[in-house]
Amino acid sequence: MSSIATSQKLLEWYDRHARDLPWRVLPADREAGVVPDPYQVWLSEIMLQQTTVAAVKDYFLKFIRLWPDVDSLAAADTDDVMKAWAGLGYYSRARNLKKCAEHVSRSLGGRFPETEIELKELPGIGPYTSAAISAIGFDRKAAVVDGNVERVLSRLFEIKEPLPASKLAIRQAMEELTPDKRPGDFAQAVMDLGATICTPKRPACALCPWMEDCTARKSGLAETLPYKTPKKAKPTRRGAAFVAVRKSDGAVLLRRRPPKGLLGGMSEVPGTDWSEGFVAEPIQSPLQVTGDWVVRPGVVKHTFTHFHLELTVYRVELTELPELDADSWWSGPDELDGEALPTVMKKVITAGLSK
Repeated sequence: MSSIATSQKLLEWYDRHARDLPWRVLPADREAGVVPDPYQVWLSEIMLQQTTVAAVKDYFLKFIRLWPDVDSLAAADTDDVMKAWAGLGYYSRARNLKKCAEHVSRSLGGRFPETEIELKELPGIGPYTSAAISAIGFDRKAAVVDGNVERVLSRLFEIKEPLPASKLAIRQAMEELTPDKRPGDFAQAVMDLGATICTPKRPACALCPWMEDCTARKSGLAETLPYKTPKKAKPTRRGAAFVAVRKSDGAVLLRRRPPKGLLGGMSEVPGTDWSEGFVAEPIQSPLQVTGDWVVRPGVVKHTFTHFHLELTVYRVELTELPELDADSWWSGPDELDGEALPTVMKKVITAGLSK
C-alpha cells in the first residue's frame, strides 16, 4: 500500500468526522487560520494519560477557566492545583504539571519548546506526550502512538507480535504513515479512528476509510488484534481508614499525605499502612482520642495501577478534640467537596458518614 495515499484517505475522513473536543482545533478552523495553543495541547495530553476523553473534558475546562495560560498555572498555589485535579487520578501528573508550568514560565519565557527532544526534558513529558505536543501543537512531523494508534496499526498491518513487544514495529509503521503536511491532524485522525470505528470490540469495518487497506480485516483477525502478553494478577492490599467527626458541626478530620509517592500531596482521613497482611482487629487507630470507634458495614474497594485495595472504615464522633499538627485540619460539611480528596478517600468519607 502507498503510505501517501493511505494517509490522505484518513485525513479526508478526519476532515468530515473529527471529534469536536474542547482542546482541539478542527480542520475547518485550521483552514480559517486558527492555530492550536501549545498550552492547551500540553494540558489535555497530560490529563489524557491513562484517562478517557469523557473523564477529562470537565477537568480541562475547569483548568482553562482557572488558569488560562501557562504563566497563571505556574503562579497558582500548589494546593489549589491538587484540589482542582482531585478525582482525576494518577496524581503524580498534577505535581509534574505544576513543575512543568513553573519551568516553562520562569525559564522559557512562557513558551513551550517545539521539538520532541526539548519537550522530553520537561517534567512529566515522555516520548508519547512530547510527540503529541510537537505534532499537534506545532505541526512538526512526529510519530504519535497511544493505545488507539497501537490497535489501529496492529490491524492495518496485521502485526501479530503481542504487545508490548510489538511497540517498535507499530512506531515504525506510524513514522512511515505520518505525512510531512498536517502531521498533527493525522495523529488525531488515527486516534479518532481507534476511538470511534476501530474499537476494541466489534470494529465498524464497513465504515472505516482504511477498510480496503486493512490486512487484518482481509484475514478475519481485525477483532482479535492486537495480541497482548497476559498481565500478572494484581495483589490485594488492605488497611483501615478512620473518619473522625467533630460533633459540634460535623467537620471531618483530614491530613495531607507526604508530597512524594502514591497520592502524594493529596488529602486523606487518618489511616493505617496498606499491606497484604493487614488485620482489621484490634483497631489500630493512629489517633489518640477519647471516643468509641464504630466499624462501618462492608469495606471500601478501590483499584490502583499495581494493586487492589480494601479498606475497613471506622467512625467516631468527638467532643474532646485531639491536638493537630501543621498537616492536619478540620474540614466542614460545606468544605469537603473542595478538598484535594482522591476518589478512594471520597469513597471512605461517604462510607464513614453514611447513616
